[in-house]
Amino acid sequence: MTQLPLHYFLALAALLFATGAVGFLIRRNLLVMLMSIELMLNGVNLTLVAFNRIRPANHAGHIFTFFIIAIAAAEAAVGLALVLAFFRLRGSVRADEATLLKH
Repeated sequence: MTQLPLHYFLALAALLFATGAVGFLIRRNLLVMLMSIELMLNGVNLTLVAFNRIRPANHAGHIFTFFIIAIAAAEAAVGLALVLAFFRLRGSVRADEATLLKH
C-alpha cells in the first residue's frame, strides 16, 4: 500500500484552518464562531499527526493532539453554555449584541 505524501495532509490542514479563520472573522453568529474555532483546532490536529508520521518513534504529535481534543471538548461545553445563557437573556446569538450586557 502506498502512502500519501506529507504535503497532501498539510494542504488539507491549511484549508481547514483557513476556512475556520475566515468563518470566525466574517460571521457574527456565536455558534458559527464556535464551529470555526473547532475547524481551526482540527486543522492544527491534522498538522501535528501528519508531522508525527515522519518520526513514528516519537509520539509527541499524538500526545499534543489528545490535549487539543480535550481542550476543544471543554471549550465547546463552556462555549455552548455561554451561548445558551446569552440566548436566554437576549433572544439572539449574534456577537454584535454581546456589548449590550452592561447593566
